[in-house]
Formats: sequence, structure tokens, C-alpha cells
Amino acid sequence: MSASPTPSSSRPTVTEREARQVAEAAREQDWRKPSFAKELFLGRFRLDLIHPHPLPADEHVQRGEEFLAKLRDFCETKIDGTVIERDARIPDAVITGLKELGAFGMKIDTKYGGLGLTQVYYNKALALVGSASPAIGALLSAHQSIGVPQPLKLFGTQEQKDTFLPRCARTDISAFLLTEPDVGSDPARLATTAVPDGDDYVLDGVKLWTTNGVVADLLVVMARVPKSEGHKGGITAFVVEAASEGITVENRNAFMGLRGLENGVTRFHRVRVPAANRIGPEGAGLKIALTTLNTGRLSLPAMCVGAGKWSLKIAREWSAAREQWGKPVGLHEAVGSKIAFIAATTFALEAVLDLSSQMADEDRNDIRIEAALAKLYGSEMAWLMADHLVQIRGGRGFETAASLAARGERAVPAEQILRDLRINRIFEGSTEIMHLLIAREAVDAHLSVAGDLIDPDKSLSDKARAGAQAGVFYAKWLPKLVAGPGQLPRSYGEFHPTGHVDLSGHLRYVERTARKLARSTFYAMSRWQGRMETKQGFLGRIVDIGAELFAMSAACVRAEHLRARGDHGREAYQLADAFCRQARIRVEELLGRLWTNTDDLDRKVVKGVLAGTYEWLEQGVVDPSGDGPWIADATPGPSQRENVHRPIR
Repeated sequence: MSASPTPSSSRPTVTEREARQVAEAAREQDWRKPSFAKELFLGRFRLDLIHPHPLPADEHVQRGEEFLAKLRDFCETKIDGTVIERDARIPDAVITGLKELGAFGMKIDTKYGGLGLTQVYYNKALALVGSASPAIGALLSAHQSIGVPQPLKLFGTQEQKDTFLPRCARTDISAFLLTEPDVGSDPARLATTAVPDGDDYVLDGVKLWTTNGVVADLLVVMARVPKSEGHKGGITAFVVEAASEGITVENRNAFMGLRGLENGVTRFHRVRVPAANRIGPEGAGLKIALTTLNTGRLSLPAMCVGAGKWSLKIAREWSAAREQWGKPVGLHEAVGSKIAFIAATTFALEAVLDLSSQMADEDRNDIRIEAALAKLYGSEMAWLMADHLVQIRGGRGFETAASLAARGERAVPAEQILRDLRINRIFEGSTEIMHLLIAREAVDAHLSVAGDLIDPDKSLSDKARAGAQAGVFYAKWLPKLVAGPGQLPRSYGEFHPTGHVDLSGHLRYVERTARKLARSTFYAMSRWQGRMETKQGFLGRIVDIGAELFAMSAACVRAEHLRARGDHGREAYQLADAFCRQARIRVEELLGRLWTNTDDLDRKVVKGVLAGTYEWLEQGVVDPSGDGPWIADATPGPSQRENVHRPIR
């Protein structure tokens, strides 16, 4: 039986608990493969999962390096980042050239016309092209990491792959549409509907911040299918032709950075989509989206690594050329400490990225936490590195590249990279959401055995069974957190080769701190129980500590890998040592703030702010904001605006 395609204008109303249940249902529930990061949060330092450093196959290296050489030549001869920044648009000729080069099919299998690059080389390509223009990096990433190719690769039928992947590899641009004007990280409130009607679904709704949506040919759309006879319903994923009747791109959005980004607002009004274009079963859309992002998130730290490398280059060249008080500014400690931070952090970020990516290629480990940590850590640290670069450059860091060139100086776009990088702390899960997502995975083992104890809906008999299970688990687990290899002075001795600085002490620190982190998590769960999920400040610090420990581990493993193959080993050890020493200071601060902080006081102040208690503090200024609602009306219906969709052919 088919339902009426007429949309309902009412937005779903959900409680906090219902919203949480929707998100929980979309999680991958099982851990079928080992996870280094998951073990780390449990206090188990499984160095064997990442050392020796996994390596790509020779044929993958050859294919990847050949493409990188072509892409580098294209970036140097065909891409002018200043033009993209000035015009706020990537020239059509550049996009056409990238299509001809195969850049839109980097991750697509060769049997569908793609290049079949590994995750490692896909990331290297994004770092390279992102250094020429971050907007192009975002274009290619959105197309392949979260657009049509990735969900079809994981969940599509063979017919769907045969139909759409060749188009995505060479001619068509794809986009991913999940966010709505009133829906960000709370998908339970998704309002776009897909009503079954015969052999089709009829889509109605509005999507916001549709990266690539302005120029896309194919869309992945998340919509809610109403439950009805013969239809399970729920959030469902569809491949939609962007030129379909009833689709209007109502606005091309503009941002503080990534000025060439083709990001818009897309309205669907009675858009017919064949049932054959549904990806997976009804109700699986959110799980498909989250699974796609597991490896898709690695594209952002890839471009963050590229930004770090460029920041290091500019910091080195400028700080050697600029003299103050009789010597280069880089030799002044106040500036030098910033350069050291950029160098050490770039090394560590590349270590985290390459390690996570190679593990993704080998598919031996579950890397959902590693990829999330790479995105979280990379976006935060890259922003800090760019901020340090602007500070090192002084007034010239604040001045635009065009202005520098106009008065005869080198056009260094330091302020632009700061603006361009800022979105990465929001893209594909904000830092705050990433903290919660990773924290949920980090405590999964605890909730698996003791979750019923703190669930108010569980019966006394359920709680009794959970208590028995928890007793068995913790009786085995807790004693292992008391002592470990980190307390033995000769542990990890292979990381102290003759003639090199000693990295073994840093790994012993990671092992000890991982156990301390696990003990802190257990204590917090015992103390707060069901209120644990509200302690977002605490959970965020737990995750940040885990991110630092993961980065330290990756840096040490990468340094030893480079030493073993005779590739700048001594220098790599020095950078890893510097990074680990810097990271240990940050970890110790975070450990202290687990229990000594202003979280409770902050909550009181926030309640006062929202209640207007401190409104008097806002007096003495004018508000330059324009009029209008905080959130635009997204009531379904026909569009009243011009269609600014601009396919590139």
C-alpha cells in the first residue's frame, strides 16, 4: 500500500532520551576486529597492533606515486589559489582538468574507471591539492569521502555500483545531504521525508550546508520514511539525481574561509526517486552515514597535515630571513618555541594519519576510534599551528596575500589558511560532538557489562544480572590496571637504538598513563553512574588525553620505522622526542583538570546567562547583526527562489 506523497509540515518532536536512542541504534554495536585506541582507553597498551609500522604493497606505492607526480604538476601549473580566493570560485577549467586527471575517482575501483588508490595515497593527494587550494581539497573530499562513491562502495547493490560509480569516477560530482536548518548533530529531528509511492519515494524537505551541492550531479540524501504497511520506515539513504524535477538550490552560501566552496541550501518539493536508488534497507540511513564517516573522516586530518607542512616551510623561511635585535627572529626563544611546536606537531599528525590510513587499507583493525581521534586531534592542532604562524609573521600574518603583493612583498596567505582551517573543527562532527562520540566508544566495554545497572528503565532482575556480569568483568580487569610494562625501566628497548635519543621512556609513559586513564574512567562511572553522560567536560578531557597518547604512540612508531629504513631516522627520533615531551605536559595538565576544574561553577553561570541574570553586562555596545529569525523557515513546499544549481560540464 502506498501512502500519500503530500508532506507533513510538522517537524518531529523528540525527547532527549528518544534522540539518544536514535543515535545509539545507528552505532556499530560489535567490535569484530581489534582496535588500538579502544584498548588504550581500557588501559591496555597494545603496541603490537601498530608496531612494526604496517606498510603498503609495492604496486600500491607505484600507482600512488605515479598519480602524485601528475597531480603535483597540475597543482603547480593549472591551479592558482589566489584567483580562487579572489573570485570565491574554482574555475570550471580547473574542475574539468581534475576530472580528466582522474582526481574525482581516486578512491573508486579501477573496474569502474577509477584510480583505485589506497587510503594512504588518497590522503597524500588531498594534502597536496589542499595546499594549492583548500577549497579544491574540500571539493574532492566531499565527493569521495562522504559523497556517493563511499556509501555505495560499502552498502550499494552491484547494479547501483555499475550505474553510478563510473559516472563519479570521471564526469559527475557528488554531495552528501544530511544537515537541515534546524538539525545538526541530532538526527532524530530530521524533517525531510521520503514517502513511498508505488515504485518511487517522494522527497520533501530542505537541506543546509550541502558541500558540493551547488555544482553536484548526484546527491546522497538522508530522509525519513514514514512507517506504514510494508515499510519499516526510519532515516533512509538515497542516491538522487541533482537535476530531478522539484530540486532547487536556493542559495550558495559564503563563509569566513574556503571561499571557493560550492556549498548551498537545497530544497526538495515532491521529488520522485526510484526505489532502486535507495541505499540499503529503510531505516539504515544513519548507520550508513556513520559507517561512511569512519574512514571518510581521515580526509580532514590529511589536509591538516598539508597545512602543517606549509606552515613549517613559511615559519622556517621567514624566521631565518627576518632579523630583530641582532639575530634571526627564529633564534629568539619566544618565536622559536612556536616553530618547535609546528615542527613536532606536523611530524606527529602525519604519523597519526599514515598509521590510521594504512590500518584502514589493511582492514585488520577496527579504526573507528582512531579515525575519529585523527579528525579531532588534527583539526585542533592544525588550527593552533596556523595561529602560531600568523603570530610568527606578526603584522604580515594578519595582512592578506593580495595586500602584501600590492606593496611589493611575498604574497604569503597566512591569514587565509587560518580562516580556511577553522571549519575543520566543525566539519563532519564538531570537536564537542567528536568528544562525545569517542567517549561513547571508549566506555563501550563498561556499558556492555554494566549499562543495565544505570538504565532507569531496567527491572530489578535485569540490574541483578548486570551486577553479576559487571562483578566478573571488573574482577579480572581492575587488577591489571595496577602494574604493567611501563614501570619496568627496560621496556620497549628497541626504541632506544645506539646513537639516537631515547623514545622508550615515552612509550612507558603512554602505558602507565593509559592505565591511569582507565582507572579514572572507572572511578567516574562509579561516582556519577547514570549522570556520567552529562559530565561532558570530564569526558572531553578523557578523550583529549587518549588523543595525546595515541599521537605519542604513532610518533614513536613512525620514528622507528623511518630509522629502520634509513630515512632521516635520527631527525625523526628528535622530532618524536620533542613532540612527546610537549604532549606529556599537555597530558599532565588534562589529568589534573579531570578532578580540579570549574565545571560545576560554569554550569551555574551558564544558567544565569541563559536566564538573563547577567544581561546588564551586555550594556554599552551596539549589535550590528541584521534582523531575521535565528533559524530559517524550512517548511516543505515549492521553492520561491531562483535555482542557482550550476553543473560543470
